[in-house]
Amino acid sequence: MKVSIITVCYNRVETIEKALLSVLQQSHSNIEYIVIDGQSTDGTQAILEQYSPKLAHYICEPDNGMYDALNKGLALASGDIIGLVHSDDELYDTNVITRIVEKFNDNLDIEAVYGDGIYISNSNPSQTIRNRIGGEFSIKKIKSGWLPLHPTFYIKRSEVERLGYYNLNYRIASDTDFLLRYLYLNRTRVAYLHLYIIRMRLGGMSTSKSRAIEVLIEDYKIYKSFDLPAFRVVLQKKARTAFQYIYSKLSK
Repeated sequence: MKVSIITVCYNRVETIEKALLSVLQQSHSNIEYIVIDGQSTDGTQAILEQYSPKLAHYICEPDNGMYDALNKGLALASGDIIGLVHSDDELYDTNVITRIVEKFNDNLDIEAVYGDGIYISNSNPSQTIRNRIGGEFSIKKIKSGWLPLHPTFYIKRSEVERLGYYNLNYRIASDTDFLLRYLYLNRTRVAYLHLYIIRMRLGGMSTSKSRAIEVLIEDYKIYKSFDLPAFRVVLQKKARTAFQYIYSKLSK
């Protein structure tokens, strides 16, 4: 089974090599690795060019933000399954993609798989800041503000072709719209893999605290567009996040 993995980046010289290696060192042999760079100016391009012979596709050109770049990657993807690894993050270990493929092979009627992840300190990668256990899927959980951790979500390409790409009307939280469109509105058949899939650096492009208010506003608009009680759902979502941070600290 062929797996397409997409990494998009812009000025991530400190972390991009670790992200690349976490994909290139996977035990699963049939990986199509796609990297989209928005014309970085900090040395990222030099690292990407070094690894470009090992990439199926490498594009370096201006874009209109992360989701525009992800859409470029989706358009190039030819794998049976598609997933992503952000440029600040790393796959949890070398067998992650093998385990994801096994889950699909063992459940032929499913269209997507998601799992668990951890948030680590940007300055101290050995320090876990937040433990994100996905748990079994339910529509009831979605209505209370739960969604799978986006970088653990692997989807069949046929389902992406059916339901479409990221909505560029949202610049910060289009992944929320994407997941709601697939899992809530269209009821994509999904299975939970109780396995750590990703290590995410807190403060990276997808978790920056400075973007928290923007994410909150976009989340509200997105939930409202799906006729969900947006104010309550967003509050529940933020409360769940706060609990995970507190629990992680108390567990140390």
